[in-house]
Amino acid sequence: MIPDLQSSLLCDDVRQERNGKFILIGLFDGLGVPVFPAVFQRVCVVNRWCCGVGKFKQHSRILKPDGNTVLFEGKDAPVKLPDNEANATCVEFFMNVRFDTEGTYWVEVLLDGDLKLRYPLKARLVKGPPPSGGN
Repeated sequence: MIPDLQSSLLCDDVRQERNGKFILIGLFDGLGVPVFPAVFQRVCVVNRWCCGVGKFKQHSRILKPDGNTVLFEGKDAPVKLPDNEANATCVEFFMNVRFDTEGTYWVEVLLDGDLKLRYPLKARLVKGPPPSGGN
């Protein structure tokens, strides 16, 4: 039985407690940067699967604003669900991701090669505080 993608989130970092709970740090709802190109040392994609049975391969990627060109993609990650009440959380770390221009990037999550979810990630310029001058 093919699982459902319960959630997909982007964040700065992910930690896991001894009891198995995940802690997501710095959730992205978009990217606000003072200048382009902007390089993020780490972008984490966290996907949670449920209500399926079997072994599957997840693949995540980020597309450029043209909606077709791959900016960055992860490796195939195993998703193992022994029964339909189990869940699986897959965490992928993308290192040194460079966003060249302002625009809407796209996050895609595939399962066994089939697109399961595509969502926007807007990157825009934001003004920071003016530089302090000495007088």
